[in-house]
Amino acid sequence: MISLFSSQQVRDADNFAITQLQMPSIILMENAARSIYDSIIETFSEDEILDVAIVCGKGNNGGDGFALARHFLINDFNVHLISLAKESELKGDALTNYKITKKLLEEYPSSRLIFYNSIDDLDILYDCDLVVDAILGTGSRGNLNEQLKSIVDYMNKVPAFKVAIDIPTGLNLENSTGEVIFRADLTVSLAAFKTGLFYNQGYVHCGKVVKGTIGIWDSYYDQLDTNDFLIQSEDAFLGLPKKIINAHKYSSGKVLVIAGSGQYVEAACLTANSTLRIGAGSCFLAFPKSIKNVALEKLESPVLLPFEDSEKEFISHKNIFELTEKIKWADVVAIGPGLGRNEETILFVHNFLSTSKNKKVVIDADALFAISKNVYKKFDLNKKILTPHHKEFADLIDISLDELENNLLQYGRNFTKENSCYLVLKGAPTIIFNPDGEAFINSVGNPGMAKFGTGDVLTGVIAGFLAQSKEIERTLISAVYLHSLTADLLISKKTEYGIIPQHLIEEFPNAIKYLRESFV
Repeated sequence: MISLFSSQQVRDADNFAITQLQMPSIILMENAARSIYDSIIETFSEDEILDVAIVCGKGNNGGDGFALARHFLINDFNVHLISLAKESELKGDALTNYKITKKLLEEYPSSRLIFYNSIDDLDILYDCDLVVDAILGTGSRGNLNEQLKSIVDYMNKVPAFKVAIDIPTGLNLENSTGEVIFRADLTVSLAAFKTGLFYNQGYVHCGKVVKGTIGIWDSYYDQLDTNDFLIQSEDAFLGLPKKIINAHKYSSGKVLVIAGSGQYVEAACLTANSTLRIGAGSCFLAFPKSIKNVALEKLESPVLLPFEDSEKEFISHKNIFELTEKIKWADVVAIGPGLGRNEETILFVHNFLSTSKNKKVVIDADALFAISKNVYKKFDLNKKILTPHHKEFADLIDISLDELENNLLQYGRNFTKENSCYLVLKGAPTIIFNPDGEAFINSVGNPGMAKFGTGDVLTGVIAGFLAQSKEIERTLISAVYLHSLTADLLISKKTEYGIIPQHLIEEFPNAIKYLRESFV
């Protein structure tokens, strides 16, 4: 697990180094520049880059850029240094590094310093192999002004490999949002990994994120409290349910899936099939009797549990009595995929939640709809697992999607703390929130997962894993990671275009094998 920190915590670390350790700030800047240079060089093979453009602002991020330019110069790269600020606007360490690099440029006739006057001054970027964004750092807030928007937009159109120093310009680290943001292929996060780089617009615009050093030892950050973490493969491995030698089908986890209707048969079957493919010992799918033959054609090993639906093809509140014994039998109940939104179905969900207070339940899809618009407040969600995508979560707590995404982590934390539940907020990336308000951000997955049914499969994976384990948090981390890892392993065979939910189910055993062999 990698700890993630706020921009304020990282700034506090800078101040600690300067005031308590008495490290001159220019030393921190020099360490940063060298680390950024090394990170870039490690990304390329020899002779892949020759011409480098570095676009510098007037603050310390620009100072990092001026210092970085020197490292490229002395290693015989052609450097095109573009300063958005006049010399008179620079101060402190940024001014010092500017003056050093300006003097050094006199020794390198193939390199030059350009003071930005108009967008035409950026045309040189099209002749470069590498473009570095050193405009704004962690201290920036709000949206960019119009001039910076036009500059960043121009830089984004350039085909060169793009690197952001610390954060991409235009990204607000506090909520990982922004209107116009530099789209980096590589972001060198200085001193520590910052939360805002790994979700929302940070996830979209940062590319690969690596850590650069400024000279503060890692143990300093180990002492800091944080609520945000990046999931690693080892965390997923440690969360895999353990198999015992004398296991049988009921000791290996009992799952009841309440899902599906006449309109959405496939969703129910994807969820149920996933539970067994992920290792659960037994699974029943509660499904409308009038259309049971349709489901039987799609089920692999789960047992169909048909309930009386009077040819309506959906579940109703009366069916709660029919399913009571199986609900008691199950270690975990997964409810929602393809269930439908009929009023009688909504009443069933309400009845179910009212009578399953001490049961491990995974609530997804139409079951979430049944308790949306704050209706969930009527029920005890203690230790329940809710798995909405962003729109479903916004509807659940009755806010707009924009409002949610502008305060994604805060809404997630508040919800789980207030309800003592777990939230698996599906998206790119998926984020898991525990009842303490801690956030665990998934670090794998690809756009091939953006298909109908992928979420239904995840519900089955979560339910199947939970049935085999007593540790909810660790199990959720493993389930979410494995679901996405499986999609990544399929890329070489299916590409991002060709992955469908059934492929994930078929590949789960290989993904588990891959994960185990990585650590055993």
